[in-house]
Order: sequence, then C-alpha cells, then structure tokens
Amino acid sequence: MGFHSISRILVLVLCVKISFSIDTLYPNQFLRDGDVLLSKNETFALGFFTPNNSSYRRYIGVWYNKVNEKNVVWIANRENPINNTFGVLSIDQQGNLLLYDVSGRTLVWSANVSSKGSHIKLLDSGNLVFVKENSTLYVWQSFDHPTDTMLSGMKIGLDRKTGQNQFLTSWRSSDDPGQGDYIFELDLSGSPQFFLYKGSTKIWRTAPWPWKLPILFLQGNSVQYSCVFPNNQDGVLYSYTLDDSSLPTKLVVDDSGFVSRYMWNERDNQWNSIWSNPTDICDEYRHCGAYSICSLSGTILFECSCLPGFEPKSPRDWHLRDGSGGCVRKQNISLCGNGEGFLKVARMKLPDTSLVGATKFVNSLECRQQCLRNCSCTAYATALGDEKENVCLMWFGELMDMKPLSEWGINLFVRVDSITLAENAKKKKGFLSKKELLVISFSTDGVLLTLFLVVVSVRLIRRKKLKANRQKYKPLALTMKSKLRSSQENSNAAGSQESSVHPNVPFYDFATIFTAANNFTSTNKLGHGGFGSVYRGQLLSGVEIAIKRLSKDSGQGLEEFKNEVMLMAQLQHKSLVKLLGYCIEKDEKILVYEYLPNKSLDNFIFDNKRKLELNWRKRREIIVGIAKGLVYLHQDSRLKIIHRDLKASNILLDNKLNPKISDFGIAKICEGEQSQANTRRIIGTYGYMSPEYVICGKFSTKSDVFSFGVLLLEILSGKRNNVDYRNHPSLNLIGFAWELWKQDKALEIIDSSLEEPGFLYEALRCIQVGLLCVQECAVDRPTMSEVVFMLGNNTSLPSPKQPAFVLGRSSSNLDKLMNRLGEPCSVFEESITVIEAR
Repeated sequence: MGFHSISRILVLVLCVKISFSIDTLYPNQFLRDGDVLLSKNETFALGFFTPNNSSYRRYIGVWYNKVNEKNVVWIANRENPINNTFGVLSIDQQGNLLLYDVSGRTLVWSANVSSKGSHIKLLDSGNLVFVKENSTLYVWQSFDHPTDTMLSGMKIGLDRKTGQNQFLTSWRSSDDPGQGDYIFELDLSGSPQFFLYKGSTKIWRTAPWPWKLPILFLQGNSVQYSCVFPNNQDGVLYSYTLDDSSLPTKLVVDDSGFVSRYMWNERDNQWNSIWSNPTDICDEYRHCGAYSICSLSGTILFECSCLPGFEPKSPRDWHLRDGSGGCVRKQNISLCGNGEGFLKVARMKLPDTSLVGATKFVNSLECRQQCLRNCSCTAYATALGDEKENVCLMWFGELMDMKPLSEWGINLFVRVDSITLAENAKKKKGFLSKKELLVISFSTDGVLLTLFLVVVSVRLIRRKKLKANRQKYKPLALTMKSKLRSSQENSNAAGSQESSVHPNVPFYDFATIFTAANNFTSTNKLGHGGFGSVYRGQLLSGVEIAIKRLSKDSGQGLEEFKNEVMLMAQLQHKSLVKLLGYCIEKDEKILVYEYLPNKSLDNFIFDNKRKLELNWRKRREIIVGIAKGLVYLHQDSRLKIIHRDLKASNILLDNKLNPKISDFGIAKICEGEQSQANTRRIIGTYGYMSPEYVICGKFSTKSDVFSFGVLLLEILSGKRNNVDYRNHPSLNLIGFAWELWKQDKALEIIDSSLEEPGFLYEALRCIQVGLLCVQECAVDRPTMSEVVFMLGNNTSLPSPKQPAFVLGRSSSNLDKLMNRLGEPCSVFEESITVIEAR
C-alpha cells in the first residue's frame, strides 16, 4: 500500500460519511473510532476500545454487546495499538481488510488476504468473517486467529489442511492485551493433549485424546455443553457448543495463569467462574515426578504416592515432602519375558502421552498382548474413541503427571515384575491354610463381639448418667421452663418478640447438655472466647455439636443471649453457622451449634504449619465467602444485621474449609431503612473496630466493612493486625499495608507461604479492596455488595484514602482522627463509660 493510497483513504474518511448495514462492512465503507458494527441480533459488537478506559492505546476488537461489562473476546491489533482516536478499518481495492492510523498515515494491521468484492460481517457467534462475493465461503475469519478467549463454535488445535496451529495466549496484564506469558496449546508429540505453558515451561495438562473428560467442557448449572475433539486427516481441533446459544459464555486464559470457563450471571450482573484450572498442587505438572500419583483426598500426610511395584527414588526427599524426584522400580530385574504382568490403577487422569503409541483394536485383550510383547511398553489403557471402537494407548518410557479422577477417570494398567504380581495376588485372594482361616475367623468374631459389648455398655452408661442428671436438674428445669413460658406470654402480650427466646429453636435441658459435653471436661474444650468457653459434644442420637457455655461473669446477660438466639433462628445462609438449640437453667446460658471440625480461621492463618493448608485459591474462597455472608446480613436477609464483632476467631471452618460467620451476641438489628445507630456501651475487639464506633459510639454496616477489611488483610498476610511492624510502634498491619501501598510495594505484605504461580494480580486487587474497606471515613468505604462485585470482577478500582490505623497510640492522634472523621461526637464524650475488649 503506497503513500497515495493511504492519502486517498484519509481524504475519503475525513470528507465522506458512508453508512453501512448493522452487521456488514462493504468495500469503500469505513469503520472509524466511535463507530460500532453490531451482529444481526446485536449479541456482539466490533469497534475501538481502550483497556480499563484509559486515555491512550486504542485497539479494535469484538466484545459481548448485551453484557453490561465490556469484555473483549478478540483483538486485531493486540501487539500494535493506536495512540490516538484516528483509527480506521476498511477494505481496500485489492480486497484486503486493513486497519490504519490516518493521522500518521500508517498501516497498523492487515488480514493478509486478497479477495476483490468481498465484505466483512460480524456474526452472532462473535466470529468476524470476510465473505467472498456471491458466495458463503469465508476467505478469512477471526475464529482462526484467537487471542485469549475461546467462544462457542470456535476451534483450537491443529488444522492439517492449512497447517495452522490455533491456540490461546493470555494478555500481558489487565490493561495490556499484548501476548502474555501463558499459552494454552495442543501438543501432538504423542496422543493429543492440551498444555498450559508459562513461556516454554509446562505448568498444567489436560487428559489426553480420545477421552472427553470434563477438562475443557462442563455439564452443570442447568447448562448443557457439547464438545467435539476429532483426530483425523483434517486435523485435531477441539470445539464446544452451547445448547442455549443465547447464554454468554467464554473460555479464557488469563494473565494470572488460569484457564477458566465463565458464564454471565444476569441477576448479579457479573461473570461467574464455573470451572477453572489449575486448582491445587496436584494439577502442577510433574509435581510428584515419574511413576507416582498425586492425590489430596482423604487424610494423607503427603500428596505423592508411588505406583504399585515402585518406591521413592530418594527416600530422604520423600520424607521431607518433596516428591519431585519421583519413584523407581523396587525389583532390579528385567521386565522382558520374566513372568511380568499388569496391575490396574483405577480411575486415573492418564499419564503424559508424549511418549505413547495409539492403535485401534477390537478389544482390550489385544491391547494388553501388544504391550506385553514390547519390552519397552510400561503401561496401557483402552477406551472408546470417536468412531465407537476401542482405542489402545501404550506408554513407552516414564509415566508422568497422574492424579485420581473418581468420576471420569480411566483405568491404567501398569507393567510390574512377577514378585509384585505375586504379592498383590496374595493380598487380594489371601493364600492361607484352612487352619489359618479358621483362627482368623474365630479372632474376627471375637473382636466383633467385644466391640459390640463395648458399644452397648457405653450407651447404657451414658443413658444412666443422663437419667441421673435429669433427676438432679429436674426441679431447676421445670422452674426455668415456667419462667420462660411466663416471660414469653408477657412479651407476646406486650407485642415484643425481641425480649423472648425464639419459639422455633429447640430447648435442651441442662442434663442433656451436661452429658453430651462429658461433664464439660477439659478434653472436650475447643476454645475460650470473651463470653465463655466452647465444648465439643455428642448427643445420644450420635450428632456432634458445639456447645457455647457462657461464663457467669462474661458480661453477656440474658438480653444478649436472647438476642443471639433470636437472630440465629431467623438467619439461613451457607456462610453463617447454624444454631441447633439453646439451654437456660439457673445461671447457665448455653447455645448449641453445628459442630465444625476445623474450628476457627485464626487457628490456620496465624499458625506457621496449618497456614500451609490454605493455598491462594482457598484463601480467596474464604474471603469471598465471608463477604457474601455479610451481604446477606446487611441487605438480603429479612432483618438488616450489623455483626459488630467480625474477626478471625469468629469465622469457623467446616470440613472443606468453607467459612461460616459465628458469634452474634452483640449483633444489632437495624429497622426499616435505618443504616446507622448509636450506643453508649462500646463492645468489640481492638484492631477490628471502626474509628467512628470507638470514638463516637456510632455503628453501621460500614463498621462491619471496616472489620472485614482488617480480616482480609490478615488472611492475605498471615499476620495479626495488632502487632508492630519494622520497629515502628505507630504501625499495625493496616498501617504497614498502607505504607507499602504508597511505595508501590504492596505485594510484600503477602504471606510468604503462598507460592502458587500467577496469583499476584488477584492478591494485589484484594489488598486494594482491603484498604478501601479500612478508610477512616465511613462514607468512603464501599458497601459489602460492592466489595463482592470488586472481588469477582476485573473492573478498575478507586484509589484508597488514608486508613484508620493509629487508634490506641496517643491522645493527640485520637484528636486528629476525630477531626478527620468530620462528625461531632460531643454528645457521647461523657456517656461512653464501658469499653470492653473481647
């Protein structure tokens, strides 16, 4: 394209405005910066954009038009942005699609085609196609040149007809769509399989062809995906389709190093991640080395284990929980014609197929025989292929990168020596004499009888103890029930329900609780809080419970107790702990909760060993779970609840480490549209209380937001807020985070035990959200619903203002802070007489 041609285009663009149809651009028409090409049903749009709405670097791309958040799925000039708003897309006289910067008279991008009379069209699939004149033939299409996103109907893999290899590449960052570090590409060195690379390093692998595991597609959430993955003379090209094509969905390789599938949630107005990989350390390629399996299921101490017939190559490294060296065969004998055979390893993600041969056979027996005859064959597997006939895979060399897949796994048959075969057969069948079998039979019966008698005796003893305790506390229980009934009748007559215990919550007599907690012995004690102790218990039905026994001098009176029962009875959310019942007898005030085996969050994040169980993904899930629980309390429940004591010890974890907010003893209900209230009695935990609450006695939902921000920073750093940093007594965790943020060193606060690849961008975003939550003035803090949105989306965030981190340091600092709050507090200066730490 010469200078005169570019000048001609420039003149036409500046002097002539030629209209075009909604989805098509014809020769001698121009798409200028500010114009938009829409697909037929307006599902997708083509136009110019700037990442994160900055004022420079313009790109032309395709995005979902009906989704509120502009989310680009394809970019033409990702490596060559235009630094002004004078970009023009057009078709030249030779039939080539070109992008110009007319201000600099330069060619920015070209489709490199030549088809006179052709036109471009944006389809409702998101595919931008160059259509040949008087034909439906595509001369060029954007689906053949993917960027970081795969859409329904797009294909990635190898097209053998054209020799083109189509793969996904991440953006460099959220505001730079240039080719980043992460590549999702099909590997054809053996049986086809996809790899996620960071540069040239393999970091994650899918299961191999031809087994269509849910690695790249998903059926769930009432959404049906179908996938096609043929391997024939035309190529090896993976694609997926949605039964409901109107649902916005995408598969993305992001700049954090994850391959994720998203679905647009119209109700919440956000993209929901419904599948993502890698998810844990067992997804890390070669994490456990050769001839080993990586599994996080159960209660194993180490995730790596050797295949049958193998042992750790380095027992010392294995003992130090480093399985990267893998395993070697136990028996140093030849596996060629020496009675060797195969052992089945059930339901596995099959090993790396780089060194594998694939052949089609009638049945698996022939596959086994072929592998056995070849002395280099180390394992085989069979399953149905695309043409409904068995496909046999045989591995020649190391077996690498395996993990159990209980639902979708394939049986792998590993070649082992004759000694291992014999040992396995003995374990499986039991080569024992009749005399040995008879002895074992009698021994087993004796053990079972003994266990039965022990169980019966324990239950009888517990029933006897419970009966005695019931007799002991019966007069007291009758008296208290009578008082409660009278109290409830009087409360109902007065039209008040806040002063009575909720009638729908089960009442337990003290004898039952006393027996369940084994007389409240120290061995059953789970922990101790500001208002009492928590014990582990077991009802006669076998149900395990957590028993919160309030101490007599705890400061939580009958009203606080009734308040917690009433609130917990009406609140139902997966992120809130469940109340099972209560007990009031004489001075005893007891709450019965569901038992959560992992206790509280502070037992993990502040413990150098247990924090290793919380990888980045799990910490992020905990943060989001807590945030959603607060959204429910603040706006989604029937009552507007302000917790007032959100902290790590009040976040309990279930057996899957999912968070549950607990301890509603000092929570407050806001009536109607009320969002703020005052109190003369300041109760809470230093380090988590907002400045307006401590100084002025004012609390609101923004008080919980402040506490959440502190908790978020603690989860990210693994450090408590109320400790000093770097010999600066004026700095706590909030202050330390703020100082690092101002120096662009915020990531230094991240817990050093977090070593997963690609999470730092998400972590930096979380730090910014945390600092937004702990800003001094309540009006500057986001709501919890805004926090959930910010955590789940990649939209730009405001810059945080100075946080409140100087409380408790000096009276002069308090005076300065009161002035910054900007609200008069004199009405409470003499009335705040009780400040209680918990």
